[in-house]
Amino acid sequence: MRTDRLDDTFAALAHPVRRAILARLMGGEASVMELAEPFEMSLPAVSKHLKVLERAGLIARGREAQWRPCRLDADPLREVADWVEGYRRFWERSEERYGRLDDYLREAQRAQRTQRKEEEADDQRAP
Repeated sequence: MRTDRLDDTFAALAHPVRRAILARLMGGEASVMELAEPFEMSLPAVSKHLKVLERAGLIARGREAQWRPCRLDADPLREVADWVEGYRRFWERSEERYGRLDDYLREAQRAQRTQRKEEEADDQRAP
């Protein structure tokens, strides 16, 4: 995995407009006008976002007469998923450790309650 490609992918994903564009493209090809529709920004601004996505390899642009449809290319996202996968294993180990800590704390609280009850019973039996 090339780290510069990973850097480009993360940089492209850093903006909510670009993430929304990718989400829209999951449904199929779209023109720049269609992609710009939900945003309150100029077409040149949307085009700049598309260029960032294109440089990162996340979208490809076709050419059909005057129509230049954009389509999602999710391969760079697979690289991100692979990179994140290593951290998932870390989180799972952490969750396991926290689970064991939770068990220990529950047992300690149970033992403390039992001890308190025994002490109260002893106090009631005392003259």
